Amino acid sequence: MTYGPLPGWVFLLVLGGVSGGFFLYQVIKATRLVMVGAPDDRFDNWGARVKEVITGWLGQKRVLEDRIAGGIHVLMFWGFLMLSTDMFDLATANWFSHNILPEITRGPWNLIVETGYTIALIGCVAALFRRVVFTPDKLKGKSQLEGNFILVLIMTITLTSFVVEAGETGVSSTWEPIGAWVFETLNPSTIIVVASYWMHMLAISTFLFLIPLSKHMHLVMAFPNVFFHDMRPMATMEPLARGEDGKAVLLDDLDIESFGTVNYTDLTWRNLIDGWACTSCARCQDVCPAFASGKSLNPMQIIKDVRNYANDNSTALIAGETPAEDIIARFGEEAIWACTTCHACVEACPIYIDHVPKLTDARRHLMMERMEFDESVEDTIAPLMATIENLESDSNPYGLPAHERGDWAEGLDVKVAEPAEYIYFAGCAASFDERNKKVARDTISVMKEAGLDVGILGMQEGCSGDSARRAGNEYLFQMLAETNLATFEEIGVKKIVASCPHCFHTLGKEYKDYGGQDIEVMHHSQLINHLQQEGKLPAPQHDPSVTFHDPCYLGRIGGELEAPRNAIGGVDVEIERHGKQSFCCGAGGAQMWMEEDADQRVNVIRAKEIAETGADTVAVGCPFCSTMVSDGLSAIESDMEVKDIAEIVWEQIKANDAAIEAKKTATAEAEA
Repeated sequence: MTYGPLPGWVFLLVLGGVSGGFFLYQVIKATRLVMVGAPDDRFDNWGARVKEVITGWLGQKRVLEDRIAGGIHVLMFWGFLMLSTDMFDLATANWFSHNILPEITRGPWNLIVETGYTIALIGCVAALFRRVVFTPDKLKGKSQLEGNFILVLIMTITLTSFVVEAGETGVSSTWEPIGAWVFETLNPSTIIVVASYWMHMLAISTFLFLIPLSKHMHLVMAFPNVFFHDMRPMATMEPLARGEDGKAVLLDDLDIESFGTVNYTDLTWRNLIDGWACTSCARCQDVCPAFASGKSLNPMQIIKDVRNYANDNSTALIAGETPAEDIIARFGEEAIWACTTCHACVEACPIYIDHVPKLTDARRHLMMERMEFDESVEDTIAPLMATIENLESDSNPYGLPAHERGDWAEGLDVKVAEPAEYIYFAGCAASFDERNKKVARDTISVMKEAGLDVGILGMQEGCSGDSARRAGNEYLFQMLAETNLATFEEIGVKKIVASCPHCFHTLGKEYKDYGGQDIEVMHHSQLINHLQQEGKLPAPQHDPSVTFHDPCYLGRIGGELEAPRNAIGGVDVEIERHGKQSFCCGAGGAQMWMEEDADQRVNVIRAKEIAETGADTVAVGCPFCSTMVSDGLSAIESDMEVKDIAEIVWEQIKANDAAIEAKKTATAEAEA
C-alpha cells in the first residue's frame, strides 16, 4: 500500500531500521561489557550443556518450580518461540511464508503461529491479572509501570495478529481457526486490518526498544547464561590459580599479584552475563536468609549492581580504563559479609545465575589484600578476625591447643593416626565443642557396633578450612588443605567419614583440586544408612515425634536428602521448607564466627519454622546446625530437643540391646 507519495515499505523500513538498529547497538554494547571480564573456560562438556539448554532453557524446568508465575511465564515464552517467525513474515509482506516455506508446510506453520499468539495472550492476561488483582507481596509498594506496559505491548501484538489474519484472503478455519472466527464474526474492514497491522509492527518495534533497556534483556542473555553455567558441584570455589593440568597451583609455586575481586573486570565474563540475564523474578530474594533477617544483602540487587555498574561506567570499561568506584563499593561491604553461602539463591534461580561467587571473591580481596573494613562491618568482622588468627596458630577456630584435638575419643579404643579402613574426620566442633563431642563419640560407637575398622587422626587432624575459605582467606585455606592432604597420604587415608557437612563438602569436593581426588568422603548419615541396609546395624525404629532439619551443605549443596531420614527411620512431619528448599540455620559462610546484629536472627527464623511442626525432637546432621538451632529454640522458649542423627541411632541401638537383654533375663527367670 502507498501512503501519499511513499510506499508502505518505506515507513516499515524506517520503523524497523531505527528500532532494530537501537536493539542491535545495545546488544553489542552489552556483549562488549561482558567480554571485558576475566577469562573463564566454559567450553567443556558440550553434550551436558546442550542437554541442560534443552531442559533448563527450552523446557523451563526451573521456571516451572513456581507453578503459578512459572506456568504463566512458560506460556509467554513458548508462545513467542512459536510466533517469532510470523513477525519476520509480516515485516516482509509474506515473503518468508510464500518463498521460503514449502507450500505443504504453510498450513501447519500457520497453526503453530496462531497457537503461539494464543498461548502468549493467555499468559499475558494471566500475568497482568496476577500483578493488578492478586499482587504478590514482593511487588507491593513497587512501581509496576514497566512490567505492565510490556504486558500491554504483548497483548497488542497478539490481538492485532488475529485481526491481520482475518484480513488475509482465504483465511483457513483449519489452520487459522481464531483468525477465521474473527473474520466470520467481525468481518473487519480494510481500514481496521491495516490499522491493526501498523499497531502490530509499532508494538514490536517498541518492544525492541525496551528489551535492552529493561529486565527483558534476559530474552537475549538467558540462553548463553544457561549454556555456560557452572557444571562443577555446587558451591565448589576456585583455587587462587590453576596450572596447565587444571589442578590448583600449590603454595610453594604460587606467584600472583592480586587476590579476589575488586574491579568489575576481575569478574569472569560468565559471571558478568548474569547481570543482563536476570529476570527480576525475586526468587533469590525470597529464599535468602540474610535478606529475611533484615540485613543489607539482597542477592537480586547484587546481580542488578553488576549490570548497573557496567552501564554507568561503560565508556571507561570499554576503553580499558578503571573507574574510580570499584565493584566492592557498589555491592557494599555490609552485603558482602552478610552471605551465609547457603546457595539457596543459586538453587532458586530459573536461569542459573551464580550470586555467591561474586560475594566470596569480594571477601578474598577484602581479607587478603585490602585488610581494611568499613566502620559498618567492623563489629561484625572482629570475632571473625580472631577466629582466623586461631586457625593460623592452632588449626581450629577455638584457639585451643592442637594436642587436645583427639581427647574426646578417650576410652573408645579407637586407632589414632594409624591406617584404618575408615578414618573419622571429627572436625573442629566435634573435637573441641562439649556439646558436639558426644556426637563424635556416638558416631564412633555406631561404626564400631557395625564391626568397622575405624580410626581418627587425633592431633594430626587439622581444620578442613571451610570457614577460612568462605571468609575470604584463601591462602590460609590452601595451607590447611595441603597440610591435611599430606597427613592423609602419610597415613594412607582412602575413606573418610565426616559428621560435619562443611567438612564433607570441602574434603570431598574441593580438596580434589589439591590432590585429594582418590579419597572417598561420606557423611556419617550416608554410612549409617548404608550399614543398616547391609544388615550390619539394626533397622532403625520409626519415631513419629521427630522432624529433620536439612543442613545446606548436606541437602541442597551435597544433594543428600534421603540418607539422614532413612537412618533415623523416617519422619512423619516435615518442616515447611525442607530438602533442597531448606532454610539456612545461619552459620554457613563463616557466619558462625561473626557477630549478628539485625532485625531478627536467621536461626530464630528457622527455629520458629521447626517449632511449628509440633515434633518433640528435631534431628540434625551438622554441628553448626545443632548449635544454631538449639540457640534459636531457646530464644523462642521452645522445649524441643535437638539431636544429631548419630545420637538418635546410638540411642536406638542401646535401647534395642537393652530390650534383648531384658528378654533373655526374663526367659532365664521363667525357665528357672
